[in-house]
Amino acid sequence: AQAGPQLRLIANFGNGVDNVDLDTARNRGITVTNTPGVLTEDTADMTMALILAVPRRLAEGTAMLKDTRKTWNGWSPTWMLGHRIFGKRLGIIGMGRIGQAVARRAKAFGLQIHYHNRRRVAEEIEQELEATYWDSLDQMLARMDIVSVNCPHTPATYHLLSARRLKLLKPTAYIVNTARGGIVSEAALHTALTSGRIAGAGLDVMELEPPDAQNPLLKLPNIVLAPHMAGVTRESLDRMGLALVNNIMSVLDGKPNIDNVVNKEVYGHK
Repeated sequence: AQAGPQLRLIANFGNGVDNVDLDTARNRGITVTNTPGVLTEDTADMTMALILAVPRRLAEGTAMLKDTRKTWNGWSPTWMLGHRIFGKRLGIIGMGRIGQAVARRAKAFGLQIHYHNRRRVAEEIEQELEATYWDSLDQMLARMDIVSVNCPHTPATYHLLSARRLKLLKPTAYIVNTARGGIVSEAALHTALTSGRIAGAGLDVMELEPPDAQNPLLKLPNIVLAPHMAGVTRESLDRMGLALVNNIMSVLDGKPNIDNVVNKEVYGHK
């Protein structure tokens, strides 16, 4: 509203547009663009890194070695005992570009691929990934060893992993979130991690960024935290910057790349 009628375009530097009031933009005829696909591979890499790091307690081991107040007495059979991921069930929430890229990596590590999505993906994709579709998120969660959150943040997915849903998970299960912090209830996650309801978590995103220094999740040993860095690579930022400039130029020229327009109805597209 403060920008006035001359505002024609909001070109978002990134894929997620949960920071933009899309309803108001649509009502005022303001085009909103994003840069989809640019961060897919890098985000999938980070997701896989967390899937490996959490069950193997990598962050705990690193922190212990760097803590001069603690002494490591050498290798022993049960010290830093973790869990293998080979043969485990991975449940992917959101089987879009990133979810599929995660599935391809996870399959190479011997994980069984399961997924929940608003719509079932094409049969050839399921066959390629050897993926099992679950129409019911609740039923999938109850049977998974690792859950990866890769869906968009929308009003419908806010606190999708609520206290009720976290109670469905097995006590040996792990959660990894590289999507948006608001999809997982942090209060419920903290309770699940401290009570032993689930085994651990890996988060690249949090509900409040940067998190409050008193956030209790920061003090837990069975969680791996990263500062929203999944897409932060030199390659992805270069491509994202170019995509952003191209979006601006194409809208100014009246020939927008419709694949990058979030509110396509502004241009009469469905």
